[in-house]
Amino acid sequence: MTRRPKSDYRLLAISVLLLIIGALAQAFGYGFVVSPAWGLGGFLGLFSAVKDAIRALRSRELGSDLLVVLSLIGTLLTNEFFAASVLSVMLATGRSLERWAEGRASDELESLISRVPRVALLISETNEIGPIPVENVKIGDLILVRSGEVVPVDGTLVTSATLDESALTGEPMPISHQEGELIDSGVINAGQPLQLVASASAAMSTYAAIIRMVEQARADTSDGVRLANQWAKRFVPVALLVALIAGIVSGDIHRSIAVLVAATPCPLILAVPVAIVAGMSNAAKAGVIIKGGAVLERLARTKIVLLDKTGTLTHGGPVVSDIHLAPGVDSAFAIKLAASLDQASPHIIAKALVAEAERRQIALVLPTDVEEIHGQGVSGLIDGVKVRVGQVPDSLPDWGKSAQPLLVAVEIDGILSAILGLADPIRVESVETITALRRQGVERILLVTGDREKSANIVGETVGVDSIHARCTPAQKLELLEEARSQTTGIVVMVGDGINDAPALAAADVGVAMGSRGVTGASEAADVVIVADDLSRLPIAIRIAKQARSRAIEAAILGMALSFVAMLFAGLGLLTASEGAVIQEFIDSAAIVWALTALRPPA
Repeated sequence: MTRRPKSDYRLLAISVLLLIIGALAQAFGYGFVVSPAWGLGGFLGLFSAVKDAIRALRSRELGSDLLVVLSLIGTLLTNEFFAASVLSVMLATGRSLERWAEGRASDELESLISRVPRVALLISETNEIGPIPVENVKIGDLILVRSGEVVPVDGTLVTSATLDESALTGEPMPISHQEGELIDSGVINAGQPLQLVASASAAMSTYAAIIRMVEQARADTSDGVRLANQWAKRFVPVALLVALIAGIVSGDIHRSIAVLVAATPCPLILAVPVAIVAGMSNAAKAGVIIKGGAVLERLARTKIVLLDKTGTLTHGGPVVSDIHLAPGVDSAFAIKLAASLDQASPHIIAKALVAEAERRQIALVLPTDVEEIHGQGVSGLIDGVKVRVGQVPDSLPDWGKSAQPLLVAVEIDGILSAILGLADPIRVESVETITALRRQGVERILLVTGDREKSANIVGETVGVDSIHARCTPAQKLELLEEARSQTTGIVVMVGDGINDAPALAAADVGVAMGSRGVTGASEAADVVIVADDLSRLPIAIRIAKQARSRAIEAAILGMALSFVAMLFAGLGLLTASEGAVIQEFIDSAAIVWALTALRPPA
C-alpha cells in the first residue's frame, strides 16, 4: 500500500527536529539528550526504510531502499547515532520530494462518474412525467431528455433529435437523427426535448461501458520503476561487495558500516526527484500539468503519438468559415439578423452564429414572434423584418455552393439572402506541432478519430500524419494503441479531449488531454493535461521532460561517482561512519545543484 504524502512530510519534520535537538544538546553540554535524540531519528528512518525495502523486495527490485536499511541497522548497532540521524533526514527528504512531485492525484473516474445522469424522466402510460433513479430504467421504458441534458441510456428515438456527439464520437457538428434511430447514452441533446424507448439498462449502456474500459485500462497500466531504482540496481551490489571486502580484510565491522554509510545513495534519493520536480515546474509554466515524476520520465521517451482530431488538431466546435451572399446583401447585416434571431435558440449552431457576431463586434437585438421547428430552423421578427435561419433549400444557388460540411440558410422576408458555411477549423499550430514532434524524436504519428473519413482525411493530410484512422470507437482506439505499443520499445502517447478518448488516455503509456473544456473525463483519465489548450505545448513538454530526465541521470552519475570514492576511503579506514555521513551531505549538495539546472528553460 502506498504511503500517504502527509506521513512523509511528518517524518521529515520529526527527523529534522531530532537532528537539530541532538546538535543543540551537544553544543550546550546536555550529552544525555544527544544519543536518544539522534537514535530516535535513526529508528524512525529505519522504520520507514524497512517498509520501502519490503515493498521493493515484493516487487523483486534490488533498489536503494535495501542499502538504506543496512546502513541504518549498522549505524544503530554500533552507536553511530549521528550518522543514523543524518541518513534518516536524507531519506525523509527524498521521499517527501517524490510524493510532492506526484501530487495528490484525485480519482481519475471522478469527472466521468459525476457526469453520469443520476435520474431519468420517465413518461408513464398516462403521459405523466416523473423522475426515477437511472438505475431503475428498464428496457422498453419511455424516457424524456430535455434540451442540454445527457442521454441517460441507449434507446430508440420516438421523436427526431439533434445531438451533440462530440464527446463520444469526436464529430464536432451536431447530428440530426430521425424517429426510429438508435442513439447512445452519454451524448447531449442539442435540440428540442426528445423522447426515446430504452433499449438497454443504465449499467449495460454505452456510457457505462466506457467508464468500465477506463477502470480496466487504469488497472492494466503499470507506474513503472523509479529512475533512481534503475541506477540503484547497478550501484547497490557494488557497494555491498566493497563493504564485505573491507570488513573481511580489516576484520573491523565498523569499516563495513562506514562503507555502507558512504555508499548510501542519497544522490539517487534526493537529486533525481529534484530534477524531476524541476522539470514538472517548467512544464507547468508552459501550461502543461504533468501528474507525477514517473509520467515525466515516460514522456521523455516518447516514440509514437496517437492524436484525436476534434478538439486536438481542430478547435472542436463549429464556427462560421464561409459566407455566400445574394447580390446587394451585406455580410454584417446578414450575420446581425441571423445571430439576433438565434439568441432565442439553444441549438449548437445558433451558438456558433452568436459567437461570430460577437467576434465581429456586431450589436444584436432581441427577436420577437420566435418559432423554432425542430430539424428545420428558427424564424421570427428582427426590428420588423421577418428572418428565418435553418435548413438550406434543395435548390441551392450557384453562389451558395460550398465545400464546408455544414450549411445554414438565412432568409430575409422570405428571400434566400445568405448561406453560411460552418466547419471545425484546424488549429493554426497543428502543422508546426507535427514537425516539432518529429524533431523531438517521435517516429510515428497516427490520427485516430470517431469522425467521418472525409473530414479525417482532410485534417490528416493537411497536418502531415503518418496514418489516418476514421470512425474509431473507444474500443478500436484501444486496439490501435496496443498495436502501436507492440511496434516500439519506446513510449506510446495518446492525445485527446473527449470522453471517447478517456479509455485510450488511461491505457496509453502517457495520456495527454487538451484542457479547453475544463475538468472533463478526458483530463481526469490523462497523465498530462495541456491547460493552455495549445497543441504546440506537447513537443515543448516532451523537450522539458527530456532535459529533466537527462539532468536526473547526470546528477545520479555524479553522486554515485563521488560516493564510490568515499566508499574507497571508508574501506581503507580513512573515514568513519559519521564522517562518511557528513561527506555524503556535500555529495548530495553537488548532485542537487546539478539537478536544479533542470529549472532552466530548455534550449
